[in-house]
Amino acid sequence: VQLQASGGGLVQAGGSLRLSCTASESDFRINTMGWYHQAPGKQRELVAEITTAGSTNYAGSVKGRFTISRDNAKNTVYLQMNSLKFEDTAVYYCFANGNRYTDYGVTAQKFWGQGTQVTVSS
Repeated sequence: VQLQASGGGLVQAGGSLRLSCTASESDFRINTMGWYHQAPGKQRELVAEITTAGSTNYAGSVKGRFTISRDNAKNTVYLQMNSLKFEDTAVYYCFANGNRYTDYGVTAQKFWGQGTQVTVSS
């Protein structure tokens, strides 16, 4: 599975950005998709995730400001980021969890996109 992310950029504090990420077709069945971010010198952290059924999970720091959604038919996940803060500045990585079913069992794998830079100026 290849993940292609887009939508990062430079924005002033209080502004908005929308990230999108599309997973390529493969023999893996995609389930949960979402986003992590990684600021310089810090560990990669979960921002938000969404299941195929639409259940969502957000980091506390983005609740009420970010909204994750997906289009299952297009294998695409979106992250609408509003009221951006300086501390949201990071590289944002989309991910997708996939399962491949064979006669021998199930293989689970996590796939990563290439990362897109989000910079919020104060």
